[in-house]
Amino acid sequence: MAKQNVSEQFVDILVRAGVKRLYGVVGDSLNPVVDAIRRNAAIDWIQVRHEETAAFAAGAEAQITGSLAACAGSCGPGNLHLINGLYDAHRSMAPVLALASHIPSSEIGLGYFQETHPELLFQECSHYNEMISNPQQMPRLLQTAIQHAIGRGGVSVVSMPGDIASQPAPEKSIEHALVTSRPSVRPGDEEIDKLCRMVDEARRVTLFCGSGTAGAHAEVMEFAERVKAPVGHALRGKEWIQYDNPYDVGMSGLLGYGAAYEATNECDLLILLGTDFPYNAFLPDDVKIVQVDVRPEHLGRRSKLDLAVWGDVRETLRCLTPRVKPKTDRKFLDRMLKKHADALEGVVKAYTRKVDKHVPIHPEYVASVLDELADDDAVFTVDTGMCNVWAARYLSPNGKRRVIGSFSHGSMANALPQAIGAQFVDRNRQVVSMSGDGGFTMLMGDFLTLVQYDLPVKVVLFNNSSLGMVELEMLVAGLPSFGTTNKNPDFAAVARAAGAYGVRVEKPKQLEGALKDAFKHKGPALVDVVTDPNALSIPPRISADMVTGFALSASKIVLDGGVGRMLQMARSNLRNVPRP
Repeated sequence: MAKQNVSEQFVDILVRAGVKRLYGVVGDSLNPVVDAIRRNAAIDWIQVRHEETAAFAAGAEAQITGSLAACAGSCGPGNLHLINGLYDAHRSMAPVLALASHIPSSEIGLGYFQETHPELLFQECSHYNEMISNPQQMPRLLQTAIQHAIGRGGVSVVSMPGDIASQPAPEKSIEHALVTSRPSVRPGDEEIDKLCRMVDEARRVTLFCGSGTAGAHAEVMEFAERVKAPVGHALRGKEWIQYDNPYDVGMSGLLGYGAAYEATNECDLLILLGTDFPYNAFLPDDVKIVQVDVRPEHLGRRSKLDLAVWGDVRETLRCLTPRVKPKTDRKFLDRMLKKHADALEGVVKAYTRKVDKHVPIHPEYVASVLDELADDDAVFTVDTGMCNVWAARYLSPNGKRRVIGSFSHGSMANALPQAIGAQFVDRNRQVVSMSGDGGFTMLMGDFLTLVQYDLPVKVVLFNNSSLGMVELEMLVAGLPSFGTTNKNPDFAAVARAAGAYGVRVEKPKQLEGALKDAFKHKGPALVDVVTDPNALSIPPRISADMVTGFALSASKIVLDGGVGRMLQMARSNLRNVPRP
């Protein structure tokens, strides 16, 4: 049996860790690893057109599967292109292993062609970031990197000079059993006892949920019923907590709707469940707050806590719910449910007036029709900006659908590359990229990746020829819009020229048929929908100092618009509310 080199050993360990594919762009120092993949039937090399796409795709794959995914870039500029997608994966707690191949080891520190220092560049967007400078470090260093990515939830970066990659792997190297999943974390009895007393003493309890409630829907509903608590959510909590939720009061934050803000500010006890919600201006400062999170570094960094509970949401509630005294008074819950329904009734009027006849097409209408036609288990990837608004307001979660976006990092151009990663996981599952024209054109080259691999991703392009969210930010700040207009081609024609299915929609009556045809098409498809850049109505009480981008806000509601099928759910939840 031929002796392995370091690259072959590297690839074998990735396979043992469950990695199915490595996304990247081939070249120079990375070539030995790519060649090892070529000769290993258990893993695929996925050639993308830009390394940023590779990192976004790996991050999306990791979020869909919950397992380790991987990407790679060649030395210098190649691996440097990974950094934005790795930031997004890291902030999304997606377990990703990134290989940053490096210049020849003898030339490091001497200003060699394409020289950078990956161990410095990736420090802030990784849990683990080390260089293999000697074959004897294998396989322990790679195994350590993998366990950091999986165990802590985020990115590990391994840099490796090309000459080291080609050297013989060490003999009698230690390969231990790899950690491939994370454990449940249960809080201590003392914390559970304290939380139980606080819940029992409070008359009005509100739950506010984030992505940490994944897998805990039943436990949250049981607890909410026991203590008669309204349940709000952040954007990343929407897909996990909003469906089949008779206690739903909507979403808080800059894209908020309904009564979530009121419920979090008018309670006696606010319990933050698995959320690192960044907009502290929306959180109260005069009620008791408890935060439950599996990441202890998240506890208390957004608001002053009366109790910090280190544990995952499901295990915490399993311990807590049987201990708390059942509450019988529904007055607070029913009042919030009514406020929520009334709020949604009001904003629905903003998008129902002749929306099916309006030209240019209202983007709200596009999102609403898309929500109706998409599969029950579709994966939506959502561009940052106005597509976040439409996803927040119109996509209806059901426990099977997934919504992936750059919700913590806030990068442009994320939707298309994330759709690539999601579709490689399962070619038979419907994957829809909700792309803005600004984000799509930033990494448009990787539309060719869809064609090259015949990935059946459906790109629904919200084409308003502008950077809509930036225009909104300028408007709110009292600035004239500048540098936000895009001169776009006929994107459907571009798609057809690339070898994909493409259709352009300019009138509302064309939309449903165009989407149905695209969804029926077996390969990649693009629906270029020309939408109204002036679709949003802004409440008149918003002033310049209330909003600065997505980072700061003293406002209660920034965007006004429709809410899709959420109104139907709000109406149904009112059936149990006593009428005056």
